[in-house]
Amino acid sequence: MHRRLSWLAILLLAVTTVACATASSRPADLVAGAVQAMGGADALAQVKTVWMKGTVRQWEPEQSMVPGGEMRLTGDSTFEVLADVAARATRIDWVRAFQDPAPRTFTFSEIVTPEAGYVAGIDSNLRTRQSLDANPPAHSMSGLRLAATQRELRRISPGLLLAMLRDRDSVTVAPEVTIGSTTYPAVEYRVAGQTFTVLFDRQTSLPARVRTLDYDNIWGDVTYDVVFADWRAVDGVRLPMRRTYELNARTVQDVKIDEVKLNAPVAAGRLAIPPAFAVAAAKPASGALVPYQWVLRRQFIGIYLDSDQPGYDARGSQGLRLVDLAPNVQHVVGGTHNSLLVELAGYLVVFDAPVSDAQSNWVLSAAKQRYPGKAVKYLVLTHHHMDHAGGLRAYAAQGATLVVGKGAGEHYRRVLAAPFRRNPDMGARDLTATPIVEVADRWAVSDGIREVQAYPIENPHAASSLIGYVPDERLGFVTDLWSPSSAPLPAKLTPAQASVVAAVKKNGITPLRFAGGHGGVGDYEPLEALDGQ
Repeated sequence: MHRRLSWLAILLLAVTTVACATASSRPADLVAGAVQAMGGADALAQVKTVWMKGTVRQWEPEQSMVPGGEMRLTGDSTFEVLADVAARATRIDWVRAFQDPAPRTFTFSEIVTPEAGYVAGIDSNLRTRQSLDANPPAHSMSGLRLAATQRELRRISPGLLLAMLRDRDSVTVAPEVTIGSTTYPAVEYRVAGQTFTVLFDRQTSLPARVRTLDYDNIWGDVTYDVVFADWRAVDGVRLPMRRTYELNARTVQDVKIDEVKLNAPVAAGRLAIPPAFAVAAAKPASGALVPYQWVLRRQFIGIYLDSDQPGYDARGSQGLRLVDLAPNVQHVVGGTHNSLLVELAGYLVVFDAPVSDAQSNWVLSAAKQRYPGKAVKYLVLTHHHMDHAGGLRAYAAQGATLVVGKGAGEHYRRVLAAPFRRNPDMGARDLTATPIVEVADRWAVSDGIREVQAYPIENPHAASSLIGYVPDERLGFVTDLWSPSSAPLPAKLTPAQASVVAAVKKNGITPLRFAGGHGGVGDYEPLEALDGQ
């Protein structure tokens, strides 16, 4: 009897333990525990303003030298943040020292409110018409940038957990998440058309990570996490002094907070957007339509065009268009990134698939109208960087063969194997059977009249790169190494420009002109004439 009671006691103890564990994992309990660990609801509710200063280091994984290789450090920045919690208004003063794609420093300020966003100063190499016309330089944020910035501010706000505590109907249990050897209980919080997955530290009850499920134009469906560390008490509230951001488990941002003040007074007008910019400012875009990773990470390298059309200035450009360079050869221009379209007897060849599948869909539609019944048989990718290859899936879905530099094939096979259910521009499908051709010395296709070629080019920008050539028109195509007609030629060739001249000589081609992946079309002879100077 004693043995039976012992086993019964053990069974009851096990059931009770499971029940308690389940109860402690309920969304409300997890959120309440985190709020308590951060100082309690009353203390968090007393936070009216937040001021902090710190530093941030950023990397861009898709600006690597080698396809799929080590991330490039894009820059180091300092910032000061001032936030009015009740008004949901925030000002960030930046000094951003970029290293990639070229060293330069931008000093500017951002103001973000629930209704509008504003930038005072120059924050990017790519400026909208509004920024160029303003004196001093300034512009209102696009709806895309405003929505992305609001999301990121909400993600790290000390009031996030307090809002979740108050809005329990929007909080649901999520499957536990295992990262490394640690398993975290988690909840989902749906707010303003967005979903945050909050992971909790079992030992401290503090929030460990806040995750969103994003879409990346290269790697498809990705996770984007902020990881909290170095929690310290500030006026009775515990705050993380270290925040690292992980894209698919790779650190792309490292933020260190050096100083924090709570409830400091806010000077009048400090968080106000000038009326001239507030009146015409865009409202935040719908969360489902925002290409968050494009918006955020193009800012990492200081080459973000702040427009509600990611590929061109919606206020200052007529949009994408085809420009005839020769019979049945068109340059796709009107945006920040260009392609080249070439017709052969039975099919089409396109060079580069920039920005997104939305831009690729535009090119495919324009090609269909110009050349009815002819499909794009080959997509030639000059190099692997996200801004020039991010629209490759639309071409692969149409049956195109990818033509890439030697050594890049495996990278693109991994890209095409990645799931992309969150792609806003096309439905998910299996693209793993897409043919891929690697170019070691020379690639060419011909219809007996016209030939289209691609050649490897050694350069300081990206390994496994190619340049294009249409011999009958003596027309080349080059991306990033030289942007024809975008600026006067320098007195001496840059290393990137010198690589173009070297590749032309090595491969024995005789171009008269080059069309660019950026810029326009330029005569080759003036560039060649600088060789050796």
